[in-house]
Amino acid sequence: MADDLTPTTDPTELLIYQVRIKGHLDADWADWLGGPTLTLDEGDTLLTGPKLDQAALHGLLKKVRDAGLTLISITPTRKD
Repeated sequence: MADDLTPTTDPTELLIYQVRIKGHLDADWADWLGGPTLTLDEGDTLLTGPKLDQAALHGLLKKVRDAGLTLISITPTRKD
């Protein structure tokens, strides 16, 4: 039986993530959130990149939480 709690990726590996937030954020949020590209998409905002390790991703998610933003999804998009 497989252990579903065993990570399959290296937590120090840098990945580019796309984080979907409910509502539209203006460009001023990009610096505060650590420099992602902001794209408006059907009533939501997509935060894309830069490359993050797991610790940096959790830091970004903490900022999203602290700002009271609604997190919809997190998708790893690619490795370079």
